[in-house]
Amino acid sequence: MSVIATPPEPEQNPSYEVSATPRWIIFAFVILLAILGYVTYAGYTARTKFEADMARAQEQSKVLSAQIDQANERIADLKGQLQVTKEKIGLTQAELARARSLAQDIRKQQQESDAKLTTQIGQVQQESNTKIGQVSTELGGAKTDIESTKKDLEATKARLGTAVGDLSGQSVLIARNHDELEDLKHLGERNIFEFSLSIKSKTAQHVGPIQVQLKKVDPKHYRYTMNVYADDKLIEKRDKTADEPVQFIVRGARAPYEIVVYELGKDSAKGYLSTPKEGGTAPPSTPGKQ
Repeated sequence: MSVIATPPEPEQNPSYEVSATPRWIIFAFVILLAILGYVTYAGYTARTKFEADMARAQEQSKVLSAQIDQANERIADLKGQLQVTKEKIGLTQAELARARSLAQDIRKQQQESDAKLTTQIGQVQQESNTKIGQVSTELGGAKTDIESTKKDLEATKARLGTAVGDLSGQSVLIARNHDELEDLKHLGERNIFEFSLSIKSKTAQHVGPIQVQLKKVDPKHYRYTMNVYADDKLIEKRDKTADEPVQFIVRGARAPYEIVVYELGKDSAKGYLSTPKEGGTAPPSTPGKQ
C-alpha cells in the first residue's frame, strides 16, 4: 500500500493590522498649538507694553525728581529770606516805635490844623454872608436902576415919532429934531450918523459907511431929492418927504439902512443915517458909478 504524501501547506507570514490615529487627538493638538501661539503673543505684547510703561514711568520719575529739587531749592531760598526778614524785624523794632510816635504827633498836628481851618472857614463864611448881603443890596439897587432905565427908554420911545419905511413898509422909530436924535442915540439900538448937506456942494459927502449928495430941495412942500452911493452903485431917492425913513439895502447888512431928513432949508438939509448894529458896514462907493 502506497502512501501518498500530501504536500505541506505553504507557511503563512503573520501580518499586523495598524489602526489609524483618532481625529480628536489631531484637533486637540491644533487647539493646543493655537493656545500656545496666543499665549506667546500675549506675553510678548504685555512685555512690550510693560517696558513702554516702565520707560514713561522713569521719565516721569526724572521730571518729578527735577521738580522736587527745584521745590527744595525754593524752600531753601524762602527759609533764607524768612530768616533775613526776622532779623530785619528784630532790628526795626525801635524804628517801629519811633514811627508810631511820629504818627501820633502827625495826628495831633492834623487835629490842630483841622480846628484852625474850621475856624477860618467860619470866618470866611461869615465874611461871605456879609458880602452876599452887600451884593444883594447892590443888586437891589441895580435892579431899581435897571427899572428906572427901562422906564426912561420907554419914555424916550414915547417921545420919538414913528413912520413907515419906504422900502420895508414897517413902522420904525425916527427923530424929528436934534433933541429927539439924541434920544434915539441913547436907545443904542442902531448906529447913528448925523449930517448936514448943501446943494452947493458939487461932490458927495461921507456919512458913516456911505456917501450922499443933496440934489434938490423944496422947503415949501418939505421935499428933497438925494443921491446915495453904496456898494459901488448909485441909489437915487427922488421927491422924498421930511421925517420919512428913506431905506435902502446894503450888502452884508441884515436890515435896511435908513436916512431921515428932519430939517430942510432953502438949499440945505439936516438929518441922520441909521444903520443896524449887527450888520456889516459897506465901503463908501465912488460917486458917479451906476
